[in-house]
Amino acid sequence: MKEPVPDVVIQRLPMYAHMLRALKEVGVESIGSRELGAVLRTTPAQIRKDLSYFGKFGKQGMGYNVGQLLDELTQVLGLGRPWPLALVGTGRLGRALIEHKGFVDDDFRMVAVFDKSPRRIGKKLGGLVIQDAAELEQIVKERGIAICIVAVPPGEAQRVIDAFVRAGVKAILNYAPIVARVPKSVQLRQITPLHSLQSMTYYLKSEYPTSGSAAKSRADGKTRGSGV
Repeated sequence: MKEPVPDVVIQRLPMYAHMLRALKEVGVESIGSRELGAVLRTTPAQIRKDLSYFGKFGKQGMGYNVGQLLDELTQVLGLGRPWPLALVGTGRLGRALIEHKGFVDDDFRMVAVFDKSPRRIGKKLGGLVIQDAAELEQIVKERGIAICIVAVPPGEAQRVIDAFVRAGVKAILNYAPIVARVPKSVQLRQITPLHSLQSMTYYLKSEYPTSGSAAKSRADGKTRGSGV
């Protein structure tokens, strides 16, 4: 039986990917675990152990191919595709998140924003029309939103989280300072936003297959059922 990957390892992978991307951009083609560990302020043994959960990478005495390892980690994390996001709460925090260019990257796309205030509903924020929070469940289901962000006051946070869970959301980034309750099947993060999003997509990639993957799965199922 394959050993389960510890969550702490998943949460370190975005950091590895970020550093590899930076190295690739400046023209570094290969790097050893010792040098990578020095840059990331961790031990070479820790890096090798973390990566060993996902396969064999690099060659002894030659280190890791930066581009290849980056591609592998991108697949492991379920990145390289635009994950649709939704945000609830358009107060100061919500607006700051929407307007901050560094909050999301090419792997994440904000597609819906919600609020309960009549003064805000219908107005535009970040190019999106603010929707009534009462319609949250329906819109999340219709748009296939995979990850949701909660930026509401503490007293409202659990209610909003419960609505997301009912809508079938499997990953929630919560800014409210509460001990939120979610089912075991739902990933909940209250840490660095972008790294939190990246670590959660690891758990979602099989539940939100690309159209090509879905078609292949259906085709495979028909083939098995045909007895060929």
